[in-house]
Amino acid sequence: MMADETKPVNENDLKELKDRMNLIVSADPAQYHNDFSLRRYLRAFKTVDQAFQAIIKTNKWRIEYGVAELQNDKELITKYANKARVLRHRDIVGRPIVYIPAKNHSSNDRNIDELTKFIVYCLEDASKKCFEEVIDNLCIVFDLNSFTLSCMDYQVLKNLIWLLSRHYPERLGVCLIINAPAFFSGCWAVIKGWLDENTAGKVTFVNSEMDLCQYLIPDILPTDM
Repeated sequence: MMADETKPVNENDLKELKDRMNLIVSADPAQYHNDFSLRRYLRAFKTVDQAFQAIIKTNKWRIEYGVAELQNDKELITKYANKARVLRHRDIVGRPIVYIPAKNHSSNDRNIDELTKFIVYCLEDASKKCFEEVIDNLCIVFDLNSFTLSCMDYQVLKNLIWLLSRHYPERLGVCLIINAPAFFSGCWAVIKGWLDENTAGKVTFVNSEMDLCQYLIPDILPTDM
């Protein structure tokens, strides 16, 4: 579930959610969420109660999944380093960029559980780079250069969509699809069916370097993956 990040959050709802969270944080400081995070959950989950329940589920998931420890899993990071990268540079409006070269993906040469953990690691790394006072969402770039149908990994995309909707709500600012071959339209018809209208509206197909310059400087994209 992803809402419109331009929609203002009701301040009374924010206060009520903060009051609820404060009761939990006083008992367990690890449950801390700042105002930016609470606003994202309120935008995504509509009501105070739904947002509160979603936060509790995310906190439980983070502990059970070992999210905080993923940055120390050097073997995992090295093994899947060619699958995605959080870039040093940002897009035009200051969003951290997660770059995904689709040509390096195949459902035949990955462990889905390991790769999902690597995706979480990338989302964590990118989220930590947000200047939340300015902009608190991400730019995800899917580069389809040299893409073939054997690179299409629907399960990984399903997992990414689930993570963004459940545990990283409102973190997606824009998703750029670059260098898409004509036959990818069939894949997109399937993928689009998994997205709500607002999320689908954040996906942009970029057809030229000039168009890409509206979002980021093309020279910052990796050439070594």
